[in-house]
Amino acid sequence: MENERPTSDIAFTETVKQLQTRNGSREAYVGMEARGGWSDRITPQLAAFIARQNSFYLATVNAEGQPYIQHRGGPRGFLKPIDEHTLAIADFRGNRQFISQGNLLESGKAFIFLMDYANRRRIKIWGEARMIEGDDALMQAVMPEGYAAAPERVLIFKVSAWDPNCPQHIPRKIDADEVDAMLAERDREIAELKAQVERLRQRV
Repeated sequence: MENERPTSDIAFTETVKQLQTRNGSREAYVGMEARGGWSDRITPQLAAFIARQNSFYLATVNAEGQPYIQHRGGPRGFLKPIDEHTLAIADFRGNRQFISQGNLLESGKAFIFLMDYANRRRIKIWGEARMIEGDDALMQAVMPEGYAAAPERVLIFKVSAWDPNCPQHIPRKIDADEVDAMLAERDREIAELKAQVERLRQRV
Protein backbone atom coordinates (compact mmCIF):
# COMPACT_ATOMS: atom_id res chain seq x y z
CA MET A 1 0.00 0.00 0.00
CA GLU A 2 1.33 3.41 -1.01
CA ASN A 3 0.29 5.15 2.21
CA GLU A 4 1.54 2.42 4.54
CA ARG A 5 4.09 3.76 6.98
CA PRO A 6 7.56 2.20 7.02
CA THR A 7 8.26 -0.01 10.03
CA SER A 8 11.12 2.29 11.02
CA ASP A 9 8.54 4.94 11.92
CA ILE A 10 8.17 3.05 15.19
CA ALA A 11 11.36 4.90 16.17
CA PHE A 12 11.61 7.68 13.57
CA THR A 13 8.85 10.00 14.77
CA GLU A 14 8.32 13.37 13.08
CA THR A 15 10.43 14.99 15.81
CA VAL A 16 13.23 12.49 15.20
CA LYS A 17 13.05 13.11 11.45
CA GLN A 18 13.28 16.85 12.04
CA LEU A 19 16.40 16.31 14.11
CA GLN A 20 17.86 14.08 11.39
CA THR A 21 17.18 16.82 8.84
CA ARG A 22 18.73 19.47 11.05
CA ASN A 23 21.84 17.34 11.60
CA GLY A 24 22.26 16.16 8.02
CA SER A 25 21.42 12.45 8.34
CA ARG A 26 17.84 12.40 7.03
CA GLU A 27 18.76 11.54 3.43
CA ALA A 28 20.67 8.47 4.59
CA TYR A 29 17.38 6.91 5.76
CA VAL A 30 15.04 7.96 2.94
CA GLY A 31 15.92 5.01 0.71
CA MET A 32 15.49 2.54 3.55
CA GLU A 33 12.07 3.99 4.35
CA ALA A 34 11.04 3.82 0.68
CA ARG A 35 11.71 0.07 0.81
CA GLY A 36 9.40 -0.28 3.81
CA GLY A 37 11.82 0.40 6.63
CA TRP A 38 13.41 -2.16 8.91
CA SER A 39 12.54 -5.83 8.79
CA ASP A 40 9.67 -7.04 10.97
CA ARG A 41 10.47 -10.70 10.33
CA ILE A 42 12.81 -12.97 12.28
CA THR A 43 15.19 -13.89 9.49
CA PRO A 44 17.50 -16.93 9.68
CA GLN A 45 20.38 -14.52 10.31
CA LEU A 46 18.58 -12.87 13.23
CA ALA A 47 17.55 -16.26 14.63
CA ALA A 48 21.17 -17.44 14.50
CA PHE A 49 22.33 -14.28 16.30
CA ILE A 50 19.69 -14.73 19.00
CA ALA A 51 20.61 -18.40 19.47
CA ARG A 52 24.16 -17.40 20.44
CA GLN A 53 23.09 -14.96 23.16
CA ASN A 54 22.87 -15.73 26.87
CA SER A 55 21.73 -12.28 27.91
CA PHE A 56 19.57 -9.36 26.81
CA TYR A 57 17.79 -6.28 28.16
CA LEU A 58 14.02 -5.88 28.17
CA ALA A 59 12.56 -2.37 28.24
CA THR A 60 8.94 -1.64 29.17
CA VAL A 61 6.97 1.48 30.04
CA ASN A 62 4.13 2.06 32.50
CA ALA A 63 0.89 4.01 32.06
CA GLU A 64 2.62 7.21 33.19
CA GLY A 65 5.30 6.86 30.53
CA GLN A 66 8.00 5.89 33.02
CA PRO A 67 10.50 3.51 31.34
CA TYR A 68 12.08 0.49 32.98
CA ILE A 69 14.90 -1.79 31.81
CA GLN A 70 15.49 -5.27 33.17
CA HIS A 71 18.28 -7.72 32.42
CA ARG A 72 17.28 -11.23 31.38
CA GLY A 73 19.80 -14.07 31.30
CA GLY A 74 19.94 -17.82 30.77
CA PRO A 75 21.75 -20.48 28.74
CA ARG A 76 22.53 -19.64 25.13
CA GLY A 77 19.35 -19.81 23.08
CA PHE A 78 17.00 -19.24 26.00
CA LEU A 79 15.35 -16.46 23.95
CA LYS A 80 13.52 -18.53 21.34
CA PRO A 81 11.86 -17.64 18.02
CA ILE A 82 8.55 -19.52 17.87
CA ASP A 83 7.50 -18.19 14.46
CA GLU A 84 8.67 -15.52 11.98
CA HIS A 85 7.31 -12.67 14.08
CA THR A 86 7.41 -13.94 17.67
CA LEU A 87 10.02 -14.47 20.36
CA ALA A 88 9.44 -16.15 23.72
CA ILE A 89 11.24 -16.89 26.96
CA ALA A 90 10.41 -18.73 30.16
CA ASP A 91 10.03 -16.01 32.78
CA PHE A 92 12.06 -17.23 35.76
CA ARG A 93 11.33 -16.50 39.40
CA GLY A 94 13.15 -13.29 40.38
CA ASN A 95 13.10 -10.54 42.98
CA ARG A 96 9.28 -10.44 43.14
CA GLN A 97 8.97 -6.77 42.17
CA PHE A 98 6.85 -7.55 39.05
CA ILE A 99 7.69 -4.19 37.44
CA SER A 100 8.02 -5.52 33.90
CA GLN A 101 4.86 -7.60 34.24
CA GLY A 102 2.92 -4.65 35.64
CA ASN A 103 4.15 -2.36 32.88
CA LEU A 104 3.06 -4.85 30.23
CA LEU A 105 -0.42 -4.94 31.73
CA GLU A 106 -0.58 -1.13 31.48
CA SER A 107 1.20 -0.75 28.16
CA GLY A 108 2.14 -3.64 25.93
CA LYS A 109 4.96 -1.69 24.29
CA ALA A 110 8.32 -3.40 24.77
CA PHE A 111 11.86 -3.34 23.46
CA ILE A 112 14.66 -5.92 23.40
CA PHE A 113 18.31 -4.90 23.27
CA LEU A 114 20.79 -7.65 22.38
CA MET A 115 24.53 -7.03 22.77
CA ASP A 116 27.26 -9.32 21.46
CA TYR A 117 30.39 -7.86 23.02
CA ALA A 118 32.74 -10.53 21.68
CA ASN A 119 31.88 -9.72 18.05
CA ARG A 120 30.97 -6.06 18.69
CA ARG A 121 27.42 -6.35 17.37
CA ARG A 122 24.13 -5.12 18.78
CA ILE A 123 20.54 -5.55 17.67
CA LYS A 124 17.52 -3.48 18.66
CA ILE A 125 14.04 -5.03 18.51
CA TRP A 126 10.79 -3.07 18.91
CA GLY A 127 7.51 -4.82 19.61
CA GLU A 128 4.69 -5.61 21.97
CA ALA A 129 4.79 -8.18 24.74
CA ARG A 130 2.57 -10.01 27.18
CA MET A 131 2.88 -12.62 29.90
CA ILE A 132 1.09 -15.97 29.63
CA GLU A 133 0.41 -18.08 32.71
CA GLY A 134 -0.88 -21.64 33.01
CA ASP A 135 0.12 -22.86 29.53
CA ASP A 136 2.17 -25.95 30.35
CA ALA A 137 2.78 -26.94 26.72
CA LEU A 138 4.12 -23.50 25.84
CA MET A 139 6.28 -23.46 28.96
CA GLN A 140 7.73 -26.84 28.08
CA ALA A 141 8.52 -25.60 24.57
CA VAL A 142 10.49 -22.56 25.72
CA MET A 143 12.07 -23.74 28.99
CA PRO A 144 15.81 -24.46 28.50
CA GLU A 145 16.47 -28.14 29.08
CA GLY A 146 18.35 -28.88 32.28
CA TYR A 147 18.53 -25.23 33.39
CA ALA A 148 18.29 -24.79 37.17
CA ALA A 149 15.68 -22.03 37.38
CA ALA A 150 12.06 -21.82 38.46
CA PRO A 151 9.84 -20.76 35.51
CA GLU A 152 6.62 -18.98 36.48
CA ARG A 153 5.16 -17.79 33.18
CA VAL A 154 6.05 -17.23 29.52
CA LEU A 155 6.92 -13.87 27.98
CA ILE A 156 5.65 -13.56 24.40
CA PHE A 157 7.22 -10.79 22.32
CA LYS A 158 5.70 -9.82 18.95
CA VAL A 159 8.33 -8.21 16.71
CA SER A 160 7.32 -4.92 15.05
CA ALA A 161 10.75 -3.97 13.68
CA TRP A 162 14.43 -4.64 14.28
CA ASP A 163 17.65 -2.89 13.39
CA PRO A 164 21.26 -4.16 13.53
CA ASN A 165 22.95 -1.13 15.03
CA CYS A 166 26.54 -0.10 14.22
CA PRO A 167 29.51 -1.51 16.21
CA GLN A 168 30.96 1.90 16.99
CA HIS A 169 32.20 2.34 20.59
CA ILE A 170 31.30 -1.22 21.67
CA PRO A 171 34.08 -2.56 23.92
CA ARG A 172 35.20 -6.10 23.12
CA LYS A 173 34.43 -8.48 25.97
CA ILE A 174 34.39 -12.27 26.05
CA ASP A 175 32.25 -14.43 28.34
CA ALA A 176 34.05 -16.56 30.89
CA ASP A 177 32.74 -19.82 29.36
CA GLU A 178 34.18 -18.82 25.98
CA VAL A 179 37.54 -17.98 27.58
CA ASP A 180 37.49 -21.34 29.39
CA ALA A 181 36.84 -23.14 26.10
CA MET A 182 39.71 -21.32 24.36
CA LEU A 183 42.08 -22.10 27.25
CA ALA A 184 41.02 -25.75 27.23
CA GLU A 185 41.72 -25.94 23.49
CA ARG A 186 45.12 -24.30 24.01
CA ASP A 187 45.97 -26.76 26.80
CA ARG A 188 44.89 -29.67 24.58
CA GLU A 189 47.16 -28.48 21.76
CA ILE A 190 50.08 -28.00 24.17
CA ALA A 191 49.61 -31.49 25.57
CA GLU A 192 49.50 -32.94 22.06
CA LEU A 193 52.70 -31.09 21.06
CA LYS A 194 54.46 -32.28 24.23
CA ALA A 195 53.45 -35.84 23.41
CA GLN A 196 54.83 -35.49 19.87
CA VAL A 197 58.11 -34.09 21.21
CA GLU A 198 58.40 -36.98 23.67
CA ARG A 199 57.80 -39.54 20.90
CA LEU A 200 60.51 -37.91 18.74
CA ARG A 201 62.91 -37.85 21.69
CA GLN A 202 62.39 -41.56 22.27
CA ARG A 203 63.12 -42.33 18.61
CA VAL A 204 66.37 -40.42 18.79
